[in-house]
Amino acid sequence: MISLLNYIVWNPSYEAFSLGPLSIRWYSLCWLVGLLGAYFMVKWLYKDQKLSDEKFEPLFIYCFLGILIGARLGHCIFYQPDYFLTSGKHFVEMLLPIHFLADGSWRFTGYEGLASHGGTLGLMIALWLYCRKQQMPLWQVLDNIAIATPITACFIRLGNLMNSEIIGKITDVPWAFIFERVDQMPRHPGQLYEAMAYFCFFFVGMFFYKIKKLNVGKGFYFGLCIFLIFTFRFFIEYTKADQVDFESGMLFNMGQLLSVPFVVLGAYCMYKGIRK
Repeated sequence: MISLLNYIVWNPSYEAFSLGPLSIRWYSLCWLVGLLGAYFMVKWLYKDQKLSDEKFEPLFIYCFLGILIGARLGHCIFYQPDYFLTSGKHFVEMLLPIHFLADGSWRFTGYEGLASHGGTLGLMIALWLYCRKQQMPLWQVLDNIAIATPITACFIRLGNLMNSEIIGKITDVPWAFIFERVDQMPRHPGQLYEAMAYFCFFFVGMFFYKIKKLNVGKGFYFGLCIFLIFTFRFFIEYTKADQVDFESGMLFNMGQLLSVPFVVLGAYCMYKGIRK
């Protein structure tokens, strides 16, 4: 019999606070804090590299839309194509933060389901468009964004923790969480593992930038960021419960399979960046 006293019982409210009829969810708040943290970090990097404010100002919009659209489409296409791509109403749900009810009405849900792999692809495409528009060197922009990216990734995973989603496998480690919205079993807090790792990865990038004085613009920081994040993501998947049913019979789950190309790309960019 499981004793609740041995583990961390986790069941926070979805809502952080309310402003009249408008409720602010922890998940949305974590996204906002993460994006703002990266915003101020990249703004400092632009200033440190003597880049103009006019070049910086449009960057946030490109990043925000690229991450959100990519993460949403990535989740729907990679993890739930049998739901979102088989019905007109479900296709609309993929694009809009709503859910259609059985009686024909709908309710606002927010975007329930965002994939980090899709968000990374969306961000890369958005940055390519930004560089074309602003006449900026692509590798310089990618390197600067890569230094700040772990900040956003950290807070997104904290948002997943507040939502009790992307839960871990059943375990008996003393720091296990009992996610009451899911079941009464102690599980690995995989979201917290990732948040802590990404927090550390930010300081790894800053170490090379401030202490080692490695210049941006060669692709090293971009490679370092995606190599660290997706290598860790590959191995941390062994502590996570399957997100969708079809993963149960796979040698490597979808998160691991999608991580491999990013790991390879990251290692290649680090190698090329160091050689340059």
